[in-house]
Amino acid sequence: MNPETVMKKKVLLYPLWVRLWHWSNALFFILLLVSGISLHFADPHTPFIPFAMARVIHNLSGLCLTAGFLLFVVNNWRSGNSRHYRPVRRLWLNRIMKQADFYSRGIFLGKHHPFPPTWEQKFNPLQQLTYLVIMYLVLPTVIVTGFMLWVPEWAPNRILGMDGFWPAAVMHYLIAVALGIFFIGHVYLVTVGETLTSQLKKMVTGWEDISLHEENDHERR
Repeated sequence: MNPETVMKKKVLLYPLWVRLWHWSNALFFILLLVSGISLHFADPHTPFIPFAMARVIHNLSGLCLTAGFLLFVVNNWRSGNSRHYRPVRRLWLNRIMKQADFYSRGIFLGKHHPFPPTWEQKFNPLQQLTYLVIMYLVLPTVIVTGFMLWVPEWAPNRILGMDGFWPAAVMHYLIAVALGIFFIGHVYLVTVGETLTSQLKKMVTGWEDISLHEENDHERR
């Protein structure tokens, strides 16, 4: 079937609480990133942000990000939104490769999206994997290591035979770099929708045009 002839329906895929969490999370992450860079790399004589101010911004933003994460986990479970993070196990690797091929090649050839959003599953297989790892592994780790750096007494005495504080600091830094790369990639992918702003618009309004064609419902295949 020609993709342009597929019937679509506008549905609210991103409820208000998801959008509020998404944008506040982005704000706090940017504040953490900027203040963290200033704390680590700014010249003491000409700091990007004065050290004392950067430390306050970093700590407060970290607390707000942590609170937002906890609220997200609870609401995600209570609202049923967690279904979008559960990967479809059937032909899982093939789905991942198909989506990766679309991002790396198909999108530039004008090909149709292999896994358009549906009511049952708004994320494509690669998004599912990425968001699952980010939200339930990477983010908790950066939060825990951040608290260890803020309150060194909370760090274990030894990690893998080393002083507990040093591995926590290295892990916190490396994860922050990885999250920074993810953030840049995430912003880039916002621009590759049907129009330059279509992906951004749905995270503002919450509404998404979903396909009603059964073959596009990748949650049920």
